[in-house]
Amino acid sequence: MRVTSAALPTDATATDDAELSTTETMDRSLLSAIAKSGEIEAALATDASRFRVLTGDRPTGRLHLGHYLGTLANRVRLQDLGVQTMLLVADYQVITDRDDAGPIAERTRELLTDYLAAGIDPMRTTIFAHSAVPALNQLMLPFLSLVTDSELRRNPTVKAENEATGGRPMSGLLLTYPVHQAADILFCKANLVPVGKDQLPHLELTRVVARRFNERYAGGRTVFPSPDALLSDAVNVLGVDGQKMSKSRGNTIELAMTEDETAKQLKRAVTDSDRNITFDPVGRPEVANLLTIASLLGAGSPEDLAARIGDGGGGGLKKLVTEVINEHLRPIRARRRELEADPGYLAGVLAEGNARANEIADATLAEVRETMGMTYR
Repeated sequence: MRVTSAALPTDATATDDAELSTTETMDRSLLSAIAKSGEIEAALATDASRFRVLTGDRPTGRLHLGHYLGTLANRVRLQDLGVQTMLLVADYQVITDRDDAGPIAERTRELLTDYLAAGIDPMRTTIFAHSAVPALNQLMLPFLSLVTDSELRRNPTVKAENEATGGRPMSGLLLTYPVHQAADILFCKANLVPVGKDQLPHLELTRVVARRFNERYAGGRTVFPSPDALLSDAVNVLGVDGQKMSKSRGNTIELAMTEDETAKQLKRAVTDSDRNITFDPVGRPEVANLLTIASLLGAGSPEDLAARIGDGGGGGLKKLVTEVINEHLRPIRARRRELEADPGYLAGVLAEGNARANEIADATLAEVRETMGMTYR
């Protein structure tokens, strides 16, 4: 929460109290989101069809194991439960923090291939691209009227991305990124968004936009739902260098890699000199990370895996993790090769998804225009 200069405390105690109050508010908000997320998980088990989810990725390269464990496997789970799922290829958002989109068509095909290979079913999940749905993007105009400059500038992601540019002037697209994300969620009237704890401020701004639109333009009638967060409990997966797994670092295990490429990459994985393998996330984070990856892929608990390896050292650990990853990804990689050999099918899947998304977006924009008195007949 940003404090204006006119309201700044005049002594250190007041400052500490203000900071504590802000922390307590954030903690309460998180606890509330956790409790609500638990209720939603219970509801998903009884009637998942009443939920509509919006989620997606920027097409900046092939997906890797961090994406799979962090989001993609959960999307397949929600789809299979019967949740109405909208999966966005956020091509416009690629240029929020860079000069050009790069080989965007190629990267979009790679992303689509990874989605389908991992189990996303285009008959049950609508896969679409930002740039192919004009009505979605047009919703940004009325939505921008509902937020202030200061609200946008204090958004954590906007602040972090701007700081990462090293002083480069912020683009208008980056500043309005949270509103674009609100348009993504609200154009299809999604009522559920899978997010990590660090993404809650984004979702909160979407809820603010929905509420203000309903109050300001619809006289209190619910045009847009207030979407809830489905919090992910997935851990952050480290790359082979012990840093966060990231395409830009070259430390990833890509879904598209061959088994030999996977083995070669894992041989580079950082461990330590202690031959006795134990699961100690604080004291031995790199070793714990490899054990966690194998555990998340169904090989057993991290503690049991560590006991199984025993005094096998880093070499034994890497061998086990390589086997687990390759075994788990083998059917995904086989399906991926089939999809790569049929580019016409991939193009058709995206075209059909774009068409479905346009139908939804056109209907929503028409409703917005009607609500705002902007229909001219």
